[in-house]
Amino acid sequence: MKILTPGRMDYAAALDLQNSLLEDLIAGRGEETLILLEHDPVYTIGRTRDQTSLGIAMPHPVFETNRGGQATYHGPGQLTGYPILDLNRRGRDLHLYLRFLESFLIELSATYGIQAERRDGLTGVWVGPRKLASLGVGIKKWVSMHGFAINVTRESLEPFTHITPCGLTGVEITCFEREAGVEIDMAECIERAWRLFETALGTLAESQTL
Repeated sequence: MKILTPGRMDYAAALDLQNSLLEDLIAGRGEETLILLEHDPVYTIGRTRDQTSLGIAMPHPVFETNRGGQATYHGPGQLTGYPILDLNRRGRDLHLYLRFLESFLIELSATYGIQAERRDGLTGVWVGPRKLASLGVGIKKWVSMHGFAINVTRESLEPFTHITPCGLTGVEITCFEREAGVEIDMAECIERAWRLFETALGTLAESQTL
């Protein structure tokens, strides 16, 4: 698996990169890739007629994208991950893939002493009633794109107050720094994440061959 850590990146440029890697993988001329980055501040929303999760006066640009789901925010202090994976080799099971991503994020949280968890009926990762991470995936010919966003530093939190995150009214958004009570270095978090993801991916592959 190839790991890309381009630093801070415009959302549209990252989407173009994902699409290029996805098409290469489908065509058999590429390899599975995990992109880990921070975005320039942007709100994104899936292609839906219901855009009530967006606020009225938005402080950052809004980008309509080809993932599922309602409005969310991406920006500095948030680790965004885009796994470009061949799910043809991993069971062709979207629900299993989403649970895999949640498990990975729960394990990453645990390395900071944070007890994160799933909530029944809600995709994502939570600490009690507070939402820590969001998921939104896209699939083409059973190759994945988009992925996850987990809030690392306090800088990532304020922009969420301008939207209804993922369409969930009254949900408090949290981050690693708030839950762990310590400052966290993003570069170190990215390295920790890709090492853990590689290990977790091997477990997913093994689970499909049993």
